[in-house]
Amino acid sequence: MKYKIKVLHVLVMGLLAMTQMSCSTKEKAPKQPNIIYIMSDDHTTQGIGVYGSRLASLNPTPTLDKLASEGIVFDNCYVTNSICTPSRAAIITGQYSQANGVLDLEGHILPEKQYLPKEMKKLGYQTAIVGKWHLHEEPSEFDFYTVLPGQGKYFNPKFRVRGDKPWPNSTIKTEGHSSDVITDLTLDWLKNGRKKDQPFFLMHHYKAPHDDFEYAPRYEDYLADTFIPEPESLYEYGNHGSVATRGVNDSLTRFVGSSVSHRNLIRRQANNIYKGTEESRAYGVAAEVLEGEFVPFDHSDPKEREYTSKVYQDYIKYYLRCVKGVDDNLARLFKYLEEEGLMDNTVIIYTGDQGFMLGEHDYIDKRWMYDESMRMPFIVRYPPSIKSGSRTDAIINNTDFAPTMIELAGGTVPEYMQGHSFKYILENEGEEPEGWQQSTYYRYWMHLAHRHQNPAHFGIRTKDYKLIFFYGKYWVDTDDPNADWNKKSWGNAFTIHTPVAWEFYDLKNDPKEMNNAYADPAYTDIIADLKEQLAAKRKELNEEDINYPHIQKVIDEHWDD
Repeated sequence: MKYKIKVLHVLVMGLLAMTQMSCSTKEKAPKQPNIIYIMSDDHTTQGIGVYGSRLASLNPTPTLDKLASEGIVFDNCYVTNSICTPSRAAIITGQYSQANGVLDLEGHILPEKQYLPKEMKKLGYQTAIVGKWHLHEEPSEFDFYTVLPGQGKYFNPKFRVRGDKPWPNSTIKTEGHSSDVITDLTLDWLKNGRKKDQPFFLMHHYKAPHDDFEYAPRYEDYLADTFIPEPESLYEYGNHGSVATRGVNDSLTRFVGSSVSHRNLIRRQANNIYKGTEESRAYGVAAEVLEGEFVPFDHSDPKEREYTSKVYQDYIKYYLRCVKGVDDNLARLFKYLEEEGLMDNTVIIYTGDQGFMLGEHDYIDKRWMYDESMRMPFIVRYPPSIKSGSRTDAIINNTDFAPTMIELAGGTVPEYMQGHSFKYILENEGEEPEGWQQSTYYRYWMHLAHRHQNPAHFGIRTKDYKLIFFYGKYWVDTDDPNADWNKKSWGNAFTIHTPVAWEFYDLKNDPKEMNNAYADPAYTDIIADLKEQLAAKRKELNEEDINYPHIQKVIDEHWDD
């Protein structure tokens, strides 16, 4: 009998202890997740298998596709300005360009505006950034940084670090391909630099696959004997574009928008991938073109098609070899996280800093508001609150990233951020909360800059439609002494007048943007509504041209065209 009582006593005491432990556990704040934000430079959705492009059958990203299958994929994620520095500024500040002050590649983010690491540190996070930074000032608000100087090099890159010498003079030298080295540096910090008793926020940024697409030698044979599917619009323009991008009778096509083919007389892909050869030398800008005389370009010429296809095949293989290097290195990173038991308590985000044109419309590079350039991949994995296999068409943009990460960390979005947290969407299988944004704003400030020759423009994109305004006419007014403009990024020796024009695309019926339907009377009411939305969004986001009256004058003159 005593034995039974003793056993009962032990059981009761055990249950009481368990109850106390349970109550104690409930009283403690839930452990904050680690957050790893991974971003590759110019990795467009076409180059990721899960997005189902013409390249998906090549299986270019098995590691990322697996990550996507275990989390959520965003189909409507967009950049607000498709160029490296402004995009990164939007991500680090949660603000649009005029609010954060970074309109172009010369923009700087001073420590006082490095909002994302500041807010994460307030929430108790150890912060680190490794890889590409490209915001010029010291990333001093991070606890740890090892960043490339500017664009950085693909091979044997040098990195800027916090050290005895003032920024940017403390550096380290490394050996190897940048994708391998950046992964090594991140793994070293995870193993030896982070504090094990503190949640961490890590920004892990690859240089690849930015041009000039210098891949690691081990990928030399990858896809070597494979014919890569080519976009139809590489050879056929259709009714894509406008007088702003093509000129009267296509007179601007020889120098607007860098090309795969011989079309562009200033910059084409052969200049990047066949360096030092006769084929790499651009024709230069022919005087007769600038003076208005025009020699048309014929894509249908058999020799030209043969040349264009050869360049495209080499170009896309170089690009995908860089992508392969990123994907393989992510496998290394994820393996470490699994081995250390970190994978399931870490929010893993993967994105690119913008999209990239892979030959669509015979364009290379980014900058355009066309979808291949504007659309960003965005994948998130976090098993405790994100259901695997989720997918959403909710519209988000890169100003929304910082607010979301802050909320995931348990914080409140600061009022100075213009972006919105989509934490609800992550945790509800892609469902949009009531009142969620149904459009996104875009603005490319630079004009015919850096020999890529893209006209300045802005616009609005909804799930179904896109409206773009090209305002290049204002360049005839650049002798105005009151015109405040950055001559390095907003024009160069080749800056000329480009016409003003609107473009409108019905993305439901024309997802490849082959038909500018702005002049189609069937869309009159839709376009009028989009203009109202666009004007309201510019006002709401402080994106009106109050400080640029020479631009606003053109907008006012041509708004109702």
